[in-house]
Amino acid sequence: MVMFVGGMFGVMRRTGVIDAGIDRLLQITGGNIYRLAPAVMIVLGLGSSFLGLISEYLVVIPIVVAMARRLGLNELYGLALVTIAAKVGYIASVTNPLALPIAQPLAGVPLFSGIDMRLAVFVVFMTIGIGYWLWRVRRSGQVTTYVPTEHKRLSRSHVAVLLVLLASSVMMIVGTRLWSWHNVELAAFYIVMAMAIALAGRLESRVASEAFVDGMKGMMLAGLLIGLASAVELILQNSLVLDTIIHSLTRLTQDSARPVVAGGIMVMEMILDVFMPSLSGKAAVSMPILAPIAHLSGVSGQTTVLAFLMGGGLMNMITPTSGMLLAYLATARVNYGQWVAFIFPLFAVLFVLSLLVLGVAVEIGY
Repeated sequence: MVMFVGGMFGVMRRTGVIDAGIDRLLQITGGNIYRLAPAVMIVLGLGSSFLGLISEYLVVIPIVVAMARRLGLNELYGLALVTIAAKVGYIASVTNPLALPIAQPLAGVPLFSGIDMRLAVFVVFMTIGIGYWLWRVRRSGQVTTYVPTEHKRLSRSHVAVLLVLLASSVMMIVGTRLWSWHNVELAAFYIVMAMAIALAGRLESRVASEAFVDGMKGMMLAGLLIGLASAVELILQNSLVLDTIIHSLTRLTQDSARPVVAGGIMVMEMILDVFMPSLSGKAAVSMPILAPIAHLSGVSGQTTVLAFLMGGGLMNMITPTSGMLLAYLATARVNYGQWVAFIFPLFAVLFVLSLLVLGVAVEIGY
C-alpha cells in the first residue's frame, strides 16, 4: 500500500500540478510561512483528531517538503509540519474513530463522550506545536519569502487533477470509515487514483506507467521499515511478552494517589507504545487490565481514556518501532537521529503538560 502511495504521487508529480499548486498557494499567501504553516497544521490536526487520519498524510509529506524547499527550509521542517500536526491530533483524539470505539467501551464510558476536555487539549497542544515549529523556523534563520514572479493560473488539467485528488480524499475517508477499507483495499484504491490522475493530467500511458514505477522505487525503504516494525510487534504479542510487561507495570501504581495513578497509566502506555505502536491494538490489549485498576484507585473511565490517548500519542512521536513514523521519515528523506533531536524539546514540554492535565482531570472529576 505504501509503495502504491509513492506510485500515485509519482504520477501526480509528473503532471506538474504540485509545482503549479505550490506556486499558486505562495502567491495567495504572499510567501509568508508564518501565515501559511499554522493554517496547514490546523487542517491536518483536525483531520487526525476528528477523523483518525494518519497514513493518508503520507501523500501530503512530499508536497509540504517541496513547499518548504521553496521557502529555503530543508526536508526536516516539511516533515515536522505534518508530523507535529498529525501526532497532536492523535494525542487529543476528539472523535478519533480508530481509538475511541475500542478504548471508551472498555473503560465503561459512552462512545465519544468527554469531548470537551479532549477539545481543550487539542487547542492548547496544537497552539504549542505551531508555536514550537515557528520558533524553530525563526531560530534557523533559513526561511525566505518566496513569491513566484509570474502570476500563473492553474491550467484546466491542473484543476482537473486537484479535483480528482479532492474527490479521492473524500472517497478514502468514506471507504475507511463506512466500508472498513484496510491496506489491501487502499492499495487498490491508490492504483485507481493514479489512473484517474493520469487521465485528468492528460499523460500518455507509457509516461504515466514510468512515473508510477519511479514513485514506487522511492517508497521501497518506507515499506520495508513498516514490515520490520510490524514484525517486532507480532513477535512480542504472540510470545505473550506484552502480557508480562503489562502485569509488571500495573504493580507500580498500586496504593498510590489518584493523580499518580493517572500519570502512571500514561507512562505505562508510553512504555507499551515502544512494543505495540498501534493505538487500536494497544487499547484492546491494555485497557481491560488498566481500566479496572484505575477504577479501584478512584480514577474515572474518562480520565483513564485520556491518559491512554496521551501516553500513546506522545510516545508515537519518537518511538523507533512505529512503522508509520518510520514511513514518514523515509518519505521525507530524514534520518531518525535528526528527527529525535528536533522534536525532543516539544516532546518534553507536552509530556510535563500532559501530567498536569491529568492531575487537573482527576481533581475536577472528569
